[in-house]
Amino acid sequence: MSAGKLDQSFYSGNDPVPIAKALLGKVLCTNFDGVLTSGMIVETEAYNGRTDKACHSHIHGKTERTKIMFGEPGISYVYLCYGIHHLFNVVTNTEGNADAILIRGIEPLDGIDTILERRGKSKLERSVGGGPGIVSQALGITTKNYGEDLQGNLIWIEDKGISIKPSQIISSPRVGVDYAGEDAKLPWRFRIKGNKFTSPSK
Repeated sequence: MSAGKLDQSFYSGNDPVPIAKALLGKVLCTNFDGVLTSGMIVETEAYNGRTDKACHSHIHGKTERTKIMFGEPGISYVYLCYGIHHLFNVVTNTEGNADAILIRGIEPLDGIDTILERRGKSKLERSVGGGPGIVSQALGITTKNYGEDLQGNLIWIEDKGISIKPSQIISSPRVGVDYAGEDAKLPWRFRIKGNKFTSPSK
């Protein structure tokens, strides 16, 4: 794929796992009030709406909160966790299937001063990009961005030609989904090996 904004077809595959892996090395960008911030995606988690007991759309079905997951791919699903953390997900698959990829970690690239200010930090360290709530805060994403089209100019993901080899990807169980029974053991959390901006190991 050539460098540039990922088009909708990138997100339309019927299995969220390879999409979650393919997002590693891509760049998540935001432009709010004329301020560009971005970070290379270094950690993701895959969720399958049809079979996965850890996936919101599978647990709850189509509700006011999850309805966006049942729509077209390449749309943002942002929800509030513990009433505090805004978690950014990308809807994948095709209409009605309700898969999603949670973005868990970024390595800041553009707008670093703004990212540091949003995070209340003075230097680049793991706590600036490692963790799903941190990602959203660093890039200015909130639940107001629920349903944002990633083909637009507020939030999008770019391919900048960064190649992540399979040998560089660590697969492990997802975080905070113990309620999902056997599905909690699925190795659907993906990290770039050795990257200091991934969230703490499980």
